[in-house]
Amino acid sequence: MRPFTYSRPTDWRAATKAATVPAEAHIQSPVQYLGGGTTLLDLMKLDVMQPTALVDIRGLEGRQWSRIAEQGDAVWLGALVTMADAAADPLVARDYPVVAQSLLLAASAQLRNMARLGGNVLQRTRCNYFRDIRYTQCNKRVPGSGCAALDGHNRAHAVLGTSEACIAMYPGDFAQALIAIDARVATTGPFNGKPFAMLHRAPGATPQVETGLAPGEMITGFLLPKARWFRRSRYVKVRDRESYEFALASAAVALDMDGTNVREARIALGGVATQPWRARAAEAALVGQPLDEATATRAADAAFADARPHEHNRFKVPLGKATLVRALLETKEIAL
Repeated sequence: MRPFTYSRPTDWRAATKAATVPAEAHIQSPVQYLGGGTTLLDLMKLDVMQPTALVDIRGLEGRQWSRIAEQGDAVWLGALVTMADAAADPLVARDYPVVAQSLLLAASAQLRNMARLGGNVLQRTRCNYFRDIRYTQCNKRVPGSGCAALDGHNRAHAVLGTSEACIAMYPGDFAQALIAIDARVATTGPFNGKPFAMLHRAPGATPQVETGLAPGEMITGFLLPKARWFRRSRYVKVRDRESYEFALASAAVALDMDGTNVREARIALGGVATQPWRARAAEAALVGQPLDEATATRAADAAFADARPHEHNRFKVPLGKATLVRALLETKEIAL
């Protein structure tokens, strides 16, 4: 690991000032915020990320961004709340089961006790070509160098939202749940108050720019809108093994039902896309329709209509469809 400086400010203004960097730095900024550190420290040890300074924001604990609380017509999840505490919170478990489930199905118990919600949504890809610096072709790590995964081993990679510059998969779970309940993001900068679904960027020609956050901008929390029908929500995750594994395919679903018909639907997909993926075409296919296996299958077909699989991950298209169908039918059965 390379040498770096360390600071632990107790005021968010001091924290953001310490993290001010040139606009072109983006995610590879020489200054990084440290919360749980469960991803950042691994990448520093691998020499993938090489910050010269860490700004420890745990000194901000005890303030609003480390709390869970009702806030007007929303529920506030502070960015410094741990995954474990959010999953165990009675309000979250009752009103947003998709959120609690997405957190409980992620990582290990030890990591959930350390990892913070704000850092969780900003975790980097697990693409082997990104995480192993012996591979010289990785546009996320070295912009303009190419993408070794295109012709390499790409079983775990994305089939939705890809480009010729990058097919790396977004690995998280919590982000999909936030999209399914139309959450908004609170930050210290210009992204403040915007829909969470707008936070992550498709790779396009600049895969090193992963979010819409300005350099030095810090997530302070998430606002979950109140809607009774969000209690009819579910997160389904399919993976190679039952614990401590990233998704091959996942689906976060929330349904507003009028009898057997769908009044409104929210669907986000994981394990199959370059970013947390809002499946709007699938949602549109469900509205006003009775929800049964045939309707769910049509929605799943719509969700993957633009999929672009590669040599080793073609199985993700049928697997992703089956995962979404299962999630829809299981969510339908939840009683309010």
